[in-house]
Amino acid sequence: MRTRQAQARLMRKRARTDMRAWAVARRERTKQLIALGGLAAKAGLVELTGDDRAALYGAFLQVANRLKGEDHENALALMRRTGKRAFEIEAQEQLASKAT
Repeated sequence: MRTRQAQARLMRKRARTDMRAWAVARRERTKQLIALGGLAAKAGLVELTGDDRAALYGAFLQVANRLKGEDHENALALMRRTGKRAFEIEAQEQLASKAT
């Protein structure tokens, strides 16, 4: 039993420190997907849709279609501006809450 547990610990440790290119790429992709999911949650989309995956996917597809359109540059600039403002407001709110 102890040998099995020790082997399992060793396997988990190796998995965390695996530096093969495919393992590193997989970990980076996982981090990216977690961050993107966090942004969807931060925007309130999960609550607004009742965690309806089809509705979320549809919303993402609408954004993608808008970005594929003729007005790509303006749409992207507007989205980027809105996102930057939201990040700035959040940062100011965090600073204010730390000050009190």
